Amino acid sequence: MAEIPALINDLAYILISAGIVTIIFKKLKQPLVLGYIVAGFLVSPHMPYTASVVDTENVHLWADIGVMFLLFSLGLDFSFKKILKMGASPIISTTTIIFCMSMLGVLVGRLFEWPRMDCIFLGGMLAMSSTTIIYKAFDDLGLRQQQFAGIVMSVLILEDILAIVMMVMLSAIASGNNPDGGQMLGSVVKIGFFLVLWLVVGIFAVPEFLRRVRKLINSEVLLIVSLGLCCAMAVFSTKVGFSSAFGAFIMGSILAETIEAEHIEKIVEPVKNLFGAIFFVSVGMLVDPQILIDYALPILALVLTILIGQSILGTISFILGGESLKSAMRCGFSMAQIGEFSFIIASLGLALNVISDFLYPVVVAVSVITTFLTPYMIRLAIPAYNSLEKRLPNKIIKLLNHLSMSHPNTTEKSKWKHLLTQMAVNTLIYSILTSAVIAVMFTFFLPFMRSVLPGWDLHWYANAITGLVTVLFISPFLRAMVMKKNRSEEFRALWAESNINRLPLLFTILVRIIIAVGFIFYICNYLSRLSSAIMITIGLVTVALMVVSRSVKQRSIKLERLFILNLRSRDIEAQVHGKKRPLYEGKLLDRDVHISELAIPMNSQWMGSTLKQLDLGRKYGVHVSSILRANFRLNIPDGDYVIFPGDRLQVIGSDEQLTKFAHAVESEVIGEDFDLENREMKLRQLILGKGSRFIGKTLKESGIRNLYSCMVIGLEEGKENLSPVNPNRRFEEGDILWVVGEQESLDALLNS
Repeated sequence: MAEIPALINDLAYILISAGIVTIIFKKLKQPLVLGYIVAGFLVSPHMPYTASVVDTENVHLWADIGVMFLLFSLGLDFSFKKILKMGASPIISTTTIIFCMSMLGVLVGRLFEWPRMDCIFLGGMLAMSSTTIIYKAFDDLGLRQQQFAGIVMSVLILEDILAIVMMVMLSAIASGNNPDGGQMLGSVVKIGFFLVLWLVVGIFAVPEFLRRVRKLINSEVLLIVSLGLCCAMAVFSTKVGFSSAFGAFIMGSILAETIEAEHIEKIVEPVKNLFGAIFFVSVGMLVDPQILIDYALPILALVLTILIGQSILGTISFILGGESLKSAMRCGFSMAQIGEFSFIIASLGLALNVISDFLYPVVVAVSVITTFLTPYMIRLAIPAYNSLEKRLPNKIIKLLNHLSMSHPNTTEKSKWKHLLTQMAVNTLIYSILTSAVIAVMFTFFLPFMRSVLPGWDLHWYANAITGLVTVLFISPFLRAMVMKKNRSEEFRALWAESNINRLPLLFTILVRIIIAVGFIFYICNYLSRLSSAIMITIGLVTVALMVVSRSVKQRSIKLERLFILNLRSRDIEAQVHGKKRPLYEGKLLDRDVHISELAIPMNSQWMGSTLKQLDLGRKYGVHVSSILRANFRLNIPDGDYVIFPGDRLQVIGSDEQLTKFAHAVESEVIGEDFDLENREMKLRQLILGKGSRFIGKTLKESGIRNLYSCMVIGLEEGKENLSPVNPNRRFEEGDILWVVGEQESLDALLNS
């Protein structure tokens, strides 16, 4: 008999242990992440009383795949448009929290005299709160519909994004012996360059590809295509010096802008859950009890650092972001833990061999302790606020609340600021695309042309062809860079307002022309030995031809329209299917009145009832503004509208009202039938023998339905099909009836 590979044995240990432990944690209403960590400890070599994993290298390889798919799924749930719509408030809060907690982590590491890289990575770990754990805590405590919970989730999304950037930065720091400011700036520029390039090219190409093959793709094919794109971007990311996780996240963000995003998210979730579980189990396998004993004091210090640091500095950060003192304290106290991204950063440090072995289990122990304390910290926020309110002067409380109320949701931008911002963004994007095309052409096309046209005599022909083809490819980008926004409303308004504006406006055009000419100059300088004056002249003439060329203009407009269509495709699909959130959402947040969406469970007691019968306004104080059913939206429904399972209600109310309403939606359901197995319907033959109590009676008089809860479906008369039973026909001896019912009912009927 062939032996089972060690990896199969290890997976059996891991999955069985994880299954048993997570069931226990589910029963105890604890986060499943902790269950996976405990399961990992049970199957690790550090636990002598249970079977241990043998092939740890392969398990860690699967764990790396788990990290990749976790970040891919995170990208699917992320949209750069969402971040842009959030405004400055969550950005201010997030950056302040990350900076303060990172510095605290470095300081604590220094106090314990840990190595420099340990301190730097520790700062990154302590800055990352756990999205999964906080979301679960809000769900368990019934706080998910409250205003502050939405603010916390916005900050957590931004934290996850900055964590990706932080991982790239930490990799850059770890790769250099003593990186200076120039190297750090170079790393940031490199991140920005590839981030913009991948997003622009990806949003242009991937949705278009999926649109063209949409009719050929089912769930199975879409899963393979999605994971293939994820792995391809992960490989490409490693080729240019970033982590595979960074590439997976970027591909998830690109797919998040497609119509298929929700479908991809659903079909990828089981894969993510499997590999994610293996990753968290591998985290638990690194926990060494002896290290935890030896480092008990640092663990305690780090726990207190997170609890106190997030409570105080987190509160201050949210106040700076525009929240009232009460809301800021609830937000800050909610984030007092570390989780999955801290493990990922620790894994990165181990993979790069730049952190000590003790740091990983220490961070895991800190995460476990702070996770258990998370619900208590969330509950502690209100008593802490009440206590602080009694001690602080009323003037300070009013000042802080006034600052939060004065934060506008939207800001009126000046025409100059709006115009210059758009010009700068367009110039940056088109410059990156042009640079990428030039790099690709010089790296691949030029060597190919030189191999086709070898020899010194033909060398210049190869260079000339490469230059012409390169200019042809970049011409739509350079034209758009020079001409975009020159006829916009802001440009024309500023031109008409004052003669003083005209010179600066002309200067903006001149700057963009110089940048475009600079690209042509670089191509000529790389491929020829012409004088600078001639190359500048060629650049000016080329840019002028691009501006006046109708074909280049049409190509530029076509590419831009296609990109905008791809970028808006998910919004268009949401509008068509009635999923677009109302425009007034978020307008009343400063007054503790906001909109929330809740789905009616399939086993809801409310199904079939009208809004008038439910009387939601009187019971819970909420207003139903819209009802979403399948692909339809009904705005301002009247009292006669009937509620069905699966309906999504958009309701308006305060935190307290929405929490009460959400609890009612979840609790007022039809109970589970625990005797389900005994309620199976079975088909039996009933032969009316001599002395049967049903002889001489009609179907109604027999009581088969009313007394025995069974149903007669037909009469057997020797035909191919059963004959329907006439309600007025009286049963006779020898009739063969076919009846259906539950086993207990059939037994009672047959024995009657």
